[in-house]
Amino acid sequence: MEPKLAVITGASGGIGYELAIQFAKNGYNLVLVARRQQVLEQFAHELTQQFKVKVYPIILDLTIPESIDILYHQLKQLQQPADVLVNNAGFGYFSFFPESDIQKTLQMLQLNIISLTHLTRLISRDMLTRNSGKIMNVASTAAFQPGPLMAVYYASKAYVLSFSQALNQELKSSNIRVSALCPGATLTGFQEFAELENSKLMNRMRLMGIMNADEVARIAYKKFMRGKRIIIPGFMNKIGVHANRFFSRKFMTKVIHKMQVTL
Repeated sequence: MEPKLAVITGASGGIGYELAIQFAKNGYNLVLVARRQQVLEQFAHELTQQFKVKVYPIILDLTIPESIDILYHQLKQLQQPADVLVNNAGFGYFSFFPESDIQKTLQMLQLNIISLTHLTRLISRDMLTRNSGKIMNVASTAAFQPGPLMAVYYASKAYVLSFSQALNQELKSSNIRVSALCPGATLTGFQEFAELENSKLMNRMRLMGIMNADEVARIAYKKFMRGKRIIIPGFMNKIGVHANRFFSRKFMTKVIHKMQVTL
């Protein structure tokens, strides 16, 4: 039988890159989606050579609204259904909202929310016809509280978490399961792209210890395959999330604001 197929967005670096390794290691064929052509094609070649699986790199910028329809059309050309969808592509933006770059903000919303939602609808509809499939949407520990100075990013991840939980419930009577991966601070290119490098938050995270992307991916893959609905890698991240239960949102909003002020 043909190995199962996993579709992973944002696969040219960070957590998406490491998740691709985990799926390839476990015998999945892969569709890898990202913008960086040379990096993605080289990565696809390495995975093929090392794990003897089929890897299809698709070069697309998912901040462009039409890109999801283009991606779905290309997936259909493979004539192999997606058994797994990993919506990993996303980015953050550190800014004082009234003075933020509106184009960058709208691109973030397009990628973090709209493209994720659109692709999930298309793939989940196909999964329903087969009554089989798994979906992992990458949210964040940021999903559990408001985030002043990254207000839109935190809100976008709250959407991903809420959407994933609701969709999983909708699909309860089927053999399709939806999980939300909620990593904390992780060593990727996220901090530089989000312009978060000089915040008090990152300074504290460095002192506490930031997880590596490969460690996050190993935990995520294992728990995803076990059917865990909300996956929070790392003990300190779990503590941080559960601490929200004991404090008001007003208090937590003030705390996050102070933590994220630039040094």
